[in-house]
Amino acid sequence: MLPRSLRARLLLAFLVVAAAALGTVGVAVLFVGPGYFADAMGHGAGDPAGKAMDEATRIAFADAMRRALVGATVIATVTAAIVSLAVAARIAGPIAGLAAAARRIAGGHYAERVPVAEPGELEELASSFNEMAASLEATERRRLQLVGDVAHELRTPLTTLDGYLEGLQDGVIEPKDETWRLLRAETGRLNRLVSDLSELWRAEGRELALEMEPVDLADAARDVAEQFAPGAAQRGIAIEVTGGPAIARTDHDRLAQIVANYLSNALRHAPDGSTVTVATSTPAPGTTVRLSVSDAGPGLTPDQLDAVFERFYRVDPARSRAAGGSGIGLAIVRALAAALGGRAWAESPGPGRGSTFYLEVPRA
Repeated sequence: MLPRSLRARLLLAFLVVAAAALGTVGVAVLFVGPGYFADAMGHGAGDPAGKAMDEATRIAFADAMRRALVGATVIATVTAAIVSLAVAARIAGPIAGLAAAARRIAGGHYAERVPVAEPGELEELASSFNEMAASLEATERRRLQLVGDVAHELRTPLTTLDGYLEGLQDGVIEPKDETWRLLRAETGRLNRLVSDLSELWRAEGRELALEMEPVDLADAARDVAEQFAPGAAQRGIAIEVTGGPAIARTDHDRLAQIVANYLSNALRHAPDGSTVTVATSTPAPGTTVRLSVSDAGPGLTPDQLDAVFERFYRVDPARSRAAGGSGIGLAIVRALAAALGGRAWAESPGPGRGSTFYLEVPRA
């Protein structure tokens, strides 16, 4: 039965190799060597005295070979032990460190990392382990942040509802139409938040039922733009759809949902009297199709380009959530884009110079 320790296995492996090498040499020396030696000595050429001398020489030769093999065995065993211990220290040591770090990560210490020192496979293993630990730490941090953000987002409407309901119960607040409208608005806000969270969870977990079919991005963009046009017109904002046909293999409803989220975000930040442009194109080499939504809003810094797709991120912290949506529309966009086999990202020349949000999906 093999030992469980890696150090013991390495020592056993070295001893087996040494034993095999010594056995081969022993067979050659003790069984084959004397015959060649006797032939070389000539057997005394028929002289009894020579034969006796040859026999004595042969016995001395065999005895010397046995002594040499015993010495070689001792030296090989000691050398195998020293080498195995040295190799085990360089291999088993880092592996034992990885195992200990893995146990600490399993216990919730996600900041754990291992040193990357040994070149080759051990270096690759340590680097992969640290990348995995960093990913787990980031995931845990996002989970905690999500819990805190959801609690914060739910607390405000629930506090408002509780306060008004208590006032109605005590007779401090009169049950007027304005009161009921406010209560209805707060419950609607809660419903939107719960619905968006459910949508985000299903998109990130790939739990969505998708109907993939050829869809023209330009036609889908025009349909969604028509829905937003009346609200945009009240603020003097024009929505322009440009670009030729761009046929994608995607889910029509989810594509429309992405465009709607992009347009909603653009109209929320676009100044009155400006133009929001929706463009479609087929970038070279033509394996994907692209849709973009550009606005003349406050723009984004390089740090904000990726952060805007995080849950509950707000470019302007002072902006009211009630007026700014649930705060996870762009997070849903990125999750939906990944579910459709594409990607979503943002670009901006800088603060005060507008932003462009992109969607790229496989071409039909």
